[in-house]
Amino acid sequence: MKILDDRQIHQKIKRLAIEILERHFGEPKIILAGLNNNGVEFAQLLLKELLPLAPGDMKIILTRIRLNPANPLEYPPNIEMPPERLRNRPIIIVDDVANTGRTIFYAIQPLLAILPKQVEVAVLVDRKHKSFPIKADYVGLSLYTTMRDDIDVKIHAGSEMAVYLR
Repeated sequence: MKILDDRQIHQKIKRLAIEILERHFGEPKIILAGLNNNGVEFAQLLLKELLPLAPGDMKIILTRIRLNPANPLEYPPNIEMPPERLRNRPIIIVDDVANTGRTIFYAIQPLLAILPKQVEVAVLVDRKHKSFPIKADYVGLSLYTTMRDDIDVKIHAGSEMAVYLR
């Protein structure tokens, strides 16, 4: 069942971008850290909305955090940006769906040695059955689902976007 179509996803991304700018007014730099592939795709869509709205003196930087969501202990999470560029900056971890919160929980690990100014979470879909102490700060859509339900997010560049509940 389709729960969000292309137009609705664009509206939610625009609203999230405005919320991010409101909360970070006066900040010289914001770091968007996309998780793996879909998180980076979603972060790129957010960046595309943020850039024309952001004040001219604000820089918004995109990076990636790589980890294995199925087995986060297989290899250490890795952020693809030098730590000195992250220090004392607001970092927004971006993912398409927050399920149990485990992936985001482990994605925070490389940030612990950096001393960021602030760490927030932005997701397109937030499922409300967390097993880990993670709260999304920016949410496109909150859903109460069963553990058996699957959320399928299609947000790849150049194709029609949609979110399905299966």
